[in-house]
Amino acid sequence: MPAAADTEQSFADLQARIQATLAFIEGLDATQFDGARAIVTRPGTPKERHFNGQDYLLHYGLPQFFFHVTTAYALLRHNGVEVGKKDYMGAY
Repeated sequence: MPAAADTEQSFADLQARIQATLAFIEGLDATQFDGARAIVTRPGTPKERHFNGQDYLLHYGLPQFFFHVTTAYALLRHNGVEVGKKDYMGAY
């Protein structure tokens, strides 16, 4: 995984970081994931969970992502930012 310094100061900086992340992901090959190890969350605690890649994505990663997107959306709307479904879904 490439390291990121978390020094973004503007929306343009954030967009550049997104583009760098997408370029990294696009450079991955599916065969790199064959035989991948289990993913362990909260290791060494009573809440320790073991996932394979697909289960992690579907039952942990995506729910976490959508929770945070929804929360950010609600906070923005509550504070007067005019965002709506089109900002999230795009034009279709």
